[in-house]
Amino acid sequence: MYKAFYNLKRNPFEITPDPFFLFPTRRHNEALAALYYGVRRHKGFVVMTGEVGTGKTLLVRCLLQLLNQSDVAYAYVFNSRLSPVEFLQYVAGDFGLNVAGKNKSELLLTLSNYVISRHQKKLTTVLVVDEAHHVAAEVLEEIRLLTNLETTNEKLLQILLVGQPELDEKLDSIELRQLKQRIALRSQLQPLNLDETTGYIQRRLQLAGNTNSALLFPAETIVRVHRHSRGIPRLINTVCENALITAYARQARSVTPDIIEDIATDFRLGVVHQPKVDAANGNEEGDARRAAKTLLLLHDYLQKLQSSHGEPRAAAATGATKHEPYI
Repeated sequence: MYKAFYNLKRNPFEITPDPFFLFPTRRHNEALAALYYGVRRHKGFVVMTGEVGTGKTLLVRCLLQLLNQSDVAYAYVFNSRLSPVEFLQYVAGDFGLNVAGKNKSELLLTLSNYVISRHQKKLTTVLVVDEAHHVAAEVLEEIRLLTNLETTNEKLLQILLVGQPELDEKLDSIELRQLKQRIALRSQLQPLNLDETTGYIQRRLQLAGNTNSALLFPAETIVRVHRHSRGIPRLINTVCENALITAYARQARSVTPDIIEDIATDFRLGVVHQPKVDAANGNEEGDARRAAKTLLLLHDYLQKLQSSHGEPRAAAATGATKHEPYI
């Protein structure tokens, strides 16, 4: 509704990962280059991690556009909460293979024959696992075993693992050390700094048709956007999209800092709740506090008992219970 008012041909701040709006920071360029190189050079395992909203899925889509040629076939797993058999079924099905009624060994044989057949024709086969931090350890082990399809020079199946920083922690575990040793290339995305945030906003506005981005989003406004979004592209998009709607409602030609402040408040961008400590659920910190409280109550009880009846042992012998606390 605001596009005509701000001379825009399309919405500049959609949160969908559209490769058209890629803003190539140094980190993003390096990550995309690593993904592309890993696939084209048949390196096997490539890992990319980054915080929520930093553009991982966008880079994967950019890569798939670059690879969308006749010699590349890929399976894209975006829901990683699967059992080992379900995972193999999904991958084989996404490659267009028949999986009906097949058990695990038959699925593995079908996938192996498919990958080998493509390699013999000098074709590239890629498996992309998005949200890989959710993948169970036993599924990651199945993925590792798929890379045993290799020649003396290269891997036959190229695997991209993409996920949040928790994926790095998972790969550091002792049970996945064999997989970790097979990773050929790794990259990590970071939030944007202030200069990058400025370039990001300006580029999106220009691609969407606006010719005076400095007027629409002045420097002091971008500073507020960066502060509240912490440089995370998805949050930048959310803040800027709502800022344009609010400015349009006010018929304002520029997005002012106070608009950003209002949006940050509405979206509770400064609110981050820490997990509650619950001793009943076996939390160690909660147990420690409960134990300390119990000891204090016991100390008070013994002090009162001694002042009223002399030695605590004598009081206990008489069966005195008048001052017993509730613990």
